[in-house]
Amino acid sequence: MSAPAQSGLYIVATPIGNLGDLSRRAEETLARADIILVEDTRVTGKLLNHIGKKSKMMVYNDHKSAADRDAILDAVRCKIVALVSDAGTPLISDPGYKLVRDAQAAGLYVTTIPGPSAAIAALTLSGLPSDRFLFEGFLPSKTKARSESLTALKTLNASLIFYENGSRLGAMLADSLAVLGDRKAAVVREITKRFEEAVSGSLSELATRYAAEKPKGEIVVIIGPPGAPEAASEADIEAALREALVRLPASKAAGEVAKAFNTDRKALYELANRWKSEK
Repeated sequence: MSAPAQSGLYIVATPIGNLGDLSRRAEETLARADIILVEDTRVTGKLLNHIGKKSKMMVYNDHKSAADRDAILDAVRCKIVALVSDAGTPLISDPGYKLVRDAQAAGLYVTTIPGPSAAIAALTLSGLPSDRFLFEGFLPSKTKARSESLTALKTLNASLIFYENGSRLGAMLADSLAVLGDRKAAVVREITKRFEEAVSGSLSELATRYAAEKPKGEIVVIIGPPGAPEAASEADIEAALREALVRLPASKAAGEVAKAFNTDRKALYELANRWKSEK
């Protein structure tokens, strides 16, 4: 494995629980780094102690100013600077986007050392469709704002991935049920750790289970895509046709309803004419 050989910004993914998941390339990069940008020195300090390395740590978060980023970029020009989060892949619901953006705009060397991500790991454990998904991160904490965010996602034909904490999990699941309907879902927590758990079921089942239970640890909620819409009943189609006939001639009314319900236009036209003859 080749260690970093040039100055630049190295985005380094770190374990989300099991320290054995730290890649050799990530370990070498952290060992060679002149500066490691961290969320919490205590958390990253444990990782560095695990690999027997000591490096200069500097706290970096979203509260850093443009002047702070400029000072870091000055270091990136001549030193190996590693960016890590407390766990997983930096920038995924963690600070770093602005720094990476500014480094690239300045023409500096930027690369990534890929590795663990809680969102992707949870998706693989959920048993839900993984061919199309959206990572939404943390939803708002207030019910109204949370419901508005969920409403914007309601028609998306994809699995939805959220981060959540134990104290809000029950309310989040209840709001998801109310807005999205009773879809298949999974609550995944403590990924790669001793008490790793993936609980699958309908949103109604999970909302009931976690209404009072407040699980500990890092939590990822996966909500499956919407199911196929229920076929309209004959009564629904006839009601729509009667309403359309108030506004339109039989031919156009039949066409409008046939398109809306994906049904036979000719049969609807014949029905409309039969109604007309019966009057």
